[in-house]
Amino acid sequence: MRHEKKYPPYPVIDMKATGQNLRRLRSEKGYSVADLQAYLGMEYPQAVYHWQAGRNLPSVDHLYAISKLLQVTVDDILVEKAA
Repeated sequence: MRHEKKYPPYPVIDMKATGQNLRRLRSEKGYSVADLQAYLGMEYPQAVYHWQAGRNLPSVDHLYAISKLLQVTVDDILVEKAA
């Protein structure tokens, strides 16, 4: 007889809340969208605006770099959807 493993609920990122959180953290640390754009080596700021609006999420590389710039953990940036 096979035993089924019990797993915790699958975590889902709340993109809108994460975007709002990113905007708040960026502002609190005194960085503008242009600062973030320059730090990440991006040609245009639209991606940052899309992240902040919750339309999409930064790549893992960008998320990690942003966490280092803002001196927070990746988990401090991401917001999990309520179950």
